[in-house]
Amino acid sequence: MTAEPWEPGVFRARIDEILHRFVADEADLLVEVDPSLGPVAAQLEAAVAHGKRLRAAFCYWGWRGGGQPDSDALLRAAASMELVHAAAVVHDDLIDASALRHGRPTTHRALRDAVPHHPRAGAAARSLAMLVGDLLMSLAGQLFVTSGLPAAYLSRARPLWAALARELVAGECLEILRTGAVPDTAESLKVVRYKTAKYTVEHPLLIGGTLAGAAPRLSEGYSAYGLPLGEAFQLRDDLLGLFGDPARTGKANADDLRGRRPTALLAETWRLADRVQRGRLAALLDEENDDEGGGEDRGEDAGEGRGGLDEVRALMRGLRAPERVEAMIAARVEEALGALDGLDAPPATVAALTSLAHSASARLS
Repeated sequence: MTAEPWEPGVFRARIDEILHRFVADEADLLVEVDPSLGPVAAQLEAAVAHGKRLRAAFCYWGWRGGGQPDSDALLRAAASMELVHAAAVVHDDLIDASALRHGRPTTHRALRDAVPHHPRAGAAARSLAMLVGDLLMSLAGQLFVTSGLPAAYLSRARPLWAALARELVAGECLEILRTGAVPDTAESLKVVRYKTAKYTVEHPLLIGGTLAGAAPRLSEGYSAYGLPLGEAFQLRDDLLGLFGDPARTGKANADDLRGRRPTALLAETWRLADRVQRGRLAALLDEENDDEGGGEDRGEDAGEGRGGLDEVRALMRGLRAPERVEAMIAARVEEALGALDGLDAPPATVAALTSLAHSASARLS
């Protein structure tokens, strides 16, 4: 049996059409409440304007792996995974006080123009952004349950939806709780798993498979593939966050350092450093945080002008920390691909998941 070709561009266009139409309709309903909500509605649409649509793809192939055919209803259900991601991005940018996303102002930055006369404009814009993220998460559930799939199918997936939301919030909370603590690789990898890995790959696959009525053995295979690949995806993000080209990533290079986020890259650097190197690294991190509270008002690469960012990069390279993270990525991709060898799924699904593993882990943005 020959596997049908996986055409990511065609798939993305189908998901984009669903998302843009659905969110545009919701934005119109929001403005009907009051015209002053126009900027909020615009940010609702902006939140879904871009994306690789990986989460939708994993949900789709989880369904196809369960023996089900292509389905417009399933595509709508899969698109809801992208609304979860959009909500997570808005909230994450808000928590991290990030200035840029996809090369454009983040939601809380863009919404400052909506409150020019507010006595606390920055706080008001952040509150509006929080509500945009909340609405996106609500819309994800709405799109899922109105996808057109049978109610019995949707009911099967309800526990997984609850787990997705709970573990995503748990991961974000763990990152906040561990920010600024002594870097620890094991703790960082736990944040990676819960904040990103599970909702990016494992849960979408499991939800798609559960909707299709997949057998337990297939679901186990999905987890064996999805967890390591999701971790590889976020570890790549950590590297791109500091060493990537901002013109490609659309984000500021200094964000992770400025926020002292507990990335595996920082943890590995700390683990490999000697006492003197740790002292210098701590001093550089303190410099990046010397005006805490005003972080979102600084330039995209705060610290780079005084050489702090370049010095941290040089220290990391000298200790070969990026190579350590690359090795982690390679090991996890190998583990994920190995899980496909025993996956009881159609050839088309195995071929698509193989392609997705490479595009998720070897990317420039």
